[in-house]
Amino acid sequence: NQLSGYLLRKFKNSNGWQKLWVVFTNFCLFFYKTHQDDFPLASLPLLGYTVSTPDESDSIHKEYVFKLQFKSHVYFFRAESEYTFERFVAWSRVNTFFSMCDTVPCRSTYWVFPLSHY
Repeated sequence: NQLSGYLLRKFKNSNGWQKLWVVFTNFCLFFYKTHQDDFPLASLPLLGYTVSTPDESDSIHKEYVFKLQFKSHVYFFRAESEYTFERFVAWSRVNTFFSMCDTVPCRSTYWVFPLSHY
């Protein structure tokens, strides 16, 4: 199973957004310049990352943005439509274990790691 689509990526300390074709599979994001590319520009294993919406302190004032964070490594991704955003959020919910509900709202933060296969 995989999910793919165009997302805009922003690093924590960068100003601009970079449009990339993103493939989410096997708890890893693969980044391509376009959907036609055969080889990824980079990959990001997501084990241990949290998925959330940006905080006020992040100063991200765009719609359809989610945040991936592991310790000091922070990435922001912005979908170009509500449909794409909802697809990636739904995929994250299906493929992540809901945790940290005591410290943050369950709606906005999820740990990313594999669940047991039955």
